[in-house]
Amino acid sequence: MKSLNVGMIGGGFMAKAHSLAISGGVNMFFDDGIVLNRKMIAEVNEEMAKDAARRFGYEKYTTNWRTLVEDPDIDIVDIVTPNNLHMEMAIAAANAGKHIICEKPLGRNSNETKKILAAVEKANVKNLVAFNYRKTPAVALAKKFIDEGSIGKILNFRGTYLQDWSADPESPLSWRFKKDVAGSGALGGDIGTHVIDFAHFLVGKIDEVMSMSKTWIKDRPIQTGGLDTLGNKSAENTERGVVDVDDEISTLLRFKNGAVGSIEATRNAWGRNNFLTFEIHGEKGSLYFNYERRDELQVFFAEDGDDRRGFKTVYTGTPHPYGEGLWPIPAIGIGYSEVKIIEMHDFLQAIIQDKECEPNFNEGHKIAQVSDAIIESSKNKNG
Repeated sequence: MKSLNVGMIGGGFMAKAHSLAISGGVNMFFDDGIVLNRKMIAEVNEEMAKDAARRFGYEKYTTNWRTLVEDPDIDIVDIVTPNNLHMEMAIAAANAGKHIICEKPLGRNSNETKKILAAVEKANVKNLVAFNYRKTPAVALAKKFIDEGSIGKILNFRGTYLQDWSADPESPLSWRFKKDVAGSGALGGDIGTHVIDFAHFLVGKIDEVMSMSKTWIKDRPIQTGGLDTLGNKSAENTERGVVDVDDEISTLLRFKNGAVGSIEATRNAWGRNNFLTFEIHGEKGSLYFNYERRDELQVFFAEDGDDRRGFKTVYTGTPHPYGEGLWPIPAIGIGYSEVKIIEMHDFLQAIIQDKECEPNFNEGHKIAQVSDAIIESSKNKNG
């Protein structure tokens, strides 16, 4: 059985999610024939690096990420750091000949992602940007129905990503509120790119946008401590810093294939936890998905008789995409960790079969281009 060594850069909550998949989850579910060894993890200081290695089960740790990238024993570099570090780390990993997984967004803007893409193409290494929500079996099932023509030509896509973790003005000034680190806010720096990924995956290339953005909370308490803080927690620090990214974006879309649509993303929607949705209307039917009910896909097929038309709920399980590796009963339930396991499975299959990963850095670059266009469109419409 082949063995590959993984080096993780970053020790926050995304390191937890990725490490769970690496630690054996992918082999338990899919038996890909590759053993993944948690070889080394990098963090910003000795205390954090040592603690991350202990918690997530890595053999070694370092406070210098370049030591990890340049280690000849490392086969895969997994980047789970703030957005401003992605470009330098990904290019260095590519130059070192490593396969790369990078958390989304791939870069702060398309100028960065273009350079990253060029590096991995030159190095000919496998690369995946972690838009893991598209790996949810219900989303993959929607793609299957679309590709089969079950809803006909797509007319409209409506996507949302609504959260409330930053609705409290006293929640801390995370790096996600800083343009120089995140690139943008609810759009590219955090959640909106997931909806763009859904749109590209399910409908096709976005050609035109018309957008508005808004920053509702102009300053926040400066965060103390090294790790990113999420959630509606009041900070102890009374000193405040400026928020210079968007809290909310709304955009109309025109796709290359003629479909139209819209995307809405906000982190200030009280009562919404992880309300990531899409609704797609075609000439022969419709599909609806809500990640908060991730085992369900709502389907409507116009070919049904008049006396039985209506949305039906399909509970994903064994007969559906990735079902062979997951739980044997539909609606038994999957979670965020299983979606990351599926993501890792697809990445390993790309390595084994020497094929392209999806979504790869090319797709990450295209998403960055759309994000840039949304920002540009919104500049004179922010109010």
